[in-house]
Amino acid sequence: MATLTVPATVPSVSEDCEQLRKAFSGWGTNEGLIIDILGHRNADQRKLILQAYAEAYGEDLLKALDKELSNDFERVILLWTLDPPQRDALLANEATKRWTSSNQVLMEIACTRSANQLLHARQAYHARYKKSLEEDVAQHTTGDFRKLLLPLVSSYRYEGDEVNMTLAKSEAKLLHEKISDKAYNDDDLIRVLATRSKAQINATLNHYKNEYGNDINKDLKADPKDEFLALLRATVKCLLLPEKYFEKVLRLAINKRGTDEGALTRVVTTRAEVDLKIIADEYQRRNSVPLDRAIVKDTHGDYEKMLLALAGHVEA
Repeated sequence: MATLTVPATVPSVSEDCEQLRKAFSGWGTNEGLIIDILGHRNADQRKLILQAYAEAYGEDLLKALDKELSNDFERVILLWTLDPPQRDALLANEATKRWTSSNQVLMEIACTRSANQLLHARQAYHARYKKSLEEDVAQHTTGDFRKLLLPLVSSYRYEGDEVNMTLAKSEAKLLHEKISDKAYNDDDLIRVLATRSKAQINATLNHYKNEYGNDINKDLKADPKDEFLALLRATVKCLLLPEKYFEKVLRLAINKRGTDEGALTRVVTTRAEVDLKIIADEYQRRNSVPLDRAIVKDTHGDYEKMLLALAGHVEA
């Protein structure tokens, strides 16, 4: 369930553009007006605003925002205003240039988007960077990480509910054998996670637990410090329980000494139109604190107001 709130009566696109133009004119920037408009428009509406603004004023709205805004507020507005495939392309490109948690971001995009959303992100990547996401991922990663991430970002999974139970049983056995042998980078283990439909993987991993007694992620915790195993566990979580995966990203982003604004901004902007309500419910269940209250405690100013608007906070 999405948290984005759109007014019952939305002003015309030209009116939104005029108001945004007004927000930039004069001595200061009217950040509240920017939040009131962009923070309450869906992806289709934002796309129309971007097109109409360029036609009316001969200027790219994203560039105008970039000039007027700064820091975390600028980042949340720019990421949010982008068309979702463009946003995913940008996040993926940034991830191919960093070495910190970048592998997780690539996996997150590959495993939590639908087959068509991932395809559109790859197409947007072509258009924006004049090369493919796959070649950048291959260049950026090495060893086991490349072995897992390349098929994940290249995937086009079947999305129906049909499940082959015979296959689920045989692949559960296969996964158990490979994990028991600590062959975590095995080609077949990666093939199952990177190519099977989410419904099929769910059936396979349910059978795995019933037959062998443990959740697969428990068996993949052999070495808590192993980064590749951590990425494998995150892959499983993203494919089957994305709300639990994103709750953990938010918990780590907000509860650390010092907020990880990058992760907080990424989750809120990419999930506000998808399932942020479910993630927020999971966050409250896990932490006994509502997500919006955690955001208020850890952020401030216009950045806080925009995050709260996207999270569906009523007073925003």
